[in-house]
Amino acid sequence: MKVRELEAALFDAFPREQAEAWDHVGLSVGDPADEVRLVRVALDATAEEVRAAHAMGANVLVAHHPVYIEAPDAFTPLASDRPQAGAAVFEAARLGLSVLSFHTNLDRSLAAREALPARLGIAVATSLEHADDPATPGYGAIADVEPCTLRDLAARAAEALDVDPRVWGAPAAKVARVAFMGGSLGHFGDLALRAGADAIVCGEAGYHVCQDLAARGLGVVLLGHDVSEEPFCQVLACACERAGIAPERIAVAERTRREERPWWTYTGGRLA
Repeated sequence: MKVRELEAALFDAFPREQAEAWDHVGLSVGDPADEVRLVRVALDATAEEVRAAHAMGANVLVAHHPVYIEAPDAFTPLASDRPQAGAAVFEAARLGLSVLSFHTNLDRSLAAREALPARLGIAVATSLEHADDPATPGYGAIADVEPCTLRDLAARAAEALDVDPRVWGAPAAKVARVAFMGGSLGHFGDLALRAGADAIVCGEAGYHVCQDLAARGLGVVLLGHDVSEEPFCQVLACACERAGIAPERIAVAERTRREERPWWTYTGGRLA
């Protein structure tokens, strides 16, 4: 299979038209005519991931996050005065590696809808974006759960994803319907309230957004952008296999352990 054929198959799984107009999806760098030897699947398309892919013998990196949304001014080795995206493209070109990204088009897929809730053992009913139409692809997810407290939900997420969530809302608040949104919450908290959710589990959201939602009765469980979207790597790996890449030629980047994440939380004298 050639790189262009893998790209086409992945666009069949995650249609380009489902991506936001501002997004950069598909092939960012590489030779479309190259034969696919080994695929590395990762959340981010960074210079570090490019080098890791090359070191293991992969000639294709399939990532969720694009190398860039807007192209940097130059593609050079990593330097403090230039965006790191330029270094990722530089390294990929230098090493002969193709980089494919599937971002907001994957976010809207049925597979992505189920990925994060499944880590918590929760089955979803519909998307958050199109709550009244379960068959339509859309951002996020809505699920009914056995009644619990917001503290219980946060503990469940912490154990399932190896993270210490930051939580907005009363710990004893009752939760029977949960919304999920991988990555940034943006304006989707309002959709969660409209769908009758008691809490939303997401990657990140601003202070004033969380303050507003909590005051209106929606608990917010913040996992970290990367933690909330790590399950998407398996979605991409499965799509590569369905495209015709043999399982032994697909390597998923290992889940980042909390002590290896590029961000950390200081709590009571320890790194959490």
